[in-house]
Amino acid sequence: MANSTLTIGFLGAGKMANALAKGFLNGGLLTPDQLSASDVYEGARTHFTHDTGARATAANLEVVAASDVLFLAVKPDQVAGVLAEIRPGFQPRHLLISIAAGIPLARLEAALPEGARVIRVMPNTPALVGASASGFAPGKAATPADAQLAQRLFGAVGLAFQLKESLLDAVTGLSGSGPAYAFLMIEALSDGGVAAGLPRDAATRLAAQTLLGAARMVLETGQHPGALKDMVTSPGGTTIEGLHELEKGGVRAALINAVRAAADKSRKLGQG
Repeated sequence: MANSTLTIGFLGAGKMANALAKGFLNGGLLTPDQLSASDVYEGARTHFTHDTGARATAANLEVVAASDVLFLAVKPDQVAGVLAEIRPGFQPRHLLISIAAGIPLARLEAALPEGARVIRVMPNTPALVGASASGFAPGKAATPADAQLAQRLFGAVGLAFQLKESLLDAVTGLSGSGPAYAFLMIEALSDGGVAAGLPRDAATRLAAQTLLGAARMVLETGQHPGALKDMVTSPGGTTIEGLHELEKGGVRAALINAVRAAADKSRKLGQG
């Protein structure tokens, strides 16, 4: 059920802002008249309004004035300029939720008035279909109610974990960038299916459903992925042959390295 008093504004109306806004609407947390967004690009504003039914403007301060909760949804190199612009309009009633990759709480808080309430979050784009995986860390002035609100908002569009800020770069490398890794795997599995004779549409849908089903088994059974893998792997069967090829190709190490590289990049972004 929508909270009739909550107003949310997005500073930046790109893909992630769109995904979250649509997720909040689809989850019944808000109605379009409780949302607004700002963006310097007319195309982004048009797309946001088309997708959500909410108002979009080129003026950040208009969104600040109309909102209680502000989502900082711009690229990391734009954060300082946006915060400098909104600082005069930032009031004690405001809560800033930043989804800017790699920007630490200390930098966000230093750019706003003393005592500003800030939460740093790393979500991912499956918020669009209610299947996001997010980690968040409250700032020093954020209240327990602020953390509960973040949990409710991001819990409505998937899984949300409150974590120490020092772990958010790891969240970025794993679940923040992770959908791209999964899309690559789906594409590669589909290519394999086509190579084995399947029509492309069937191969892609089978690959996507296979990853979806495997993910649900991990989440719903609580069993270790290795145990579930062994359940599929018969002695001398087809699966062990396929797994052997994956191990020879270094797939396991490549995925580990991808998460670590993305997490390291997130840390570097945070260092400015």
